[in-house]
Amino acid sequence: MKRAKPTNPELIDTIILLRKTAKENDAKIWRKIAEALSRTRRRRIAVNLSRINRYTKTDDTVAVPGKVLAAGSIDHPITIGAFAFSEKAITKIKKMKGKTLTFSDLIKEKPKGSNVKIIG
Repeated sequence: MKRAKPTNPELIDTIILLRKTAKENDAKIWRKIAEALSRTRRRRIAVNLSRINRYTKTDDTVAVPGKVLAAGSIDHPITIGAFAFSEKAITKIKKMKGKTLTFSDLIKEKPKGSNVKIIG
């Protein structure tokens, strides 16, 4: 049986960047996120804001290896790095003075991956 792999060029570039950064900085967190992103579309992670709100505190940095959805609410400012965001999720995060980042931006901010939580 042939193994399914991502065909989205943006996703492939992100996975390559994460693996390269993991190797250069000896940061296992980026390798874990790359593995989660390389799953089939059916098994990819989607996280609601309510779950992110439940497991974070003010000014935390979170990585979601998939998509952030808008179900629920958020009551404190946080920085979220993810592959994709829904439009409503972006507006709710910005309303609470939080930041939404792509993985390339998150890697620039925290190349070692220290103080970054994976939620998913």
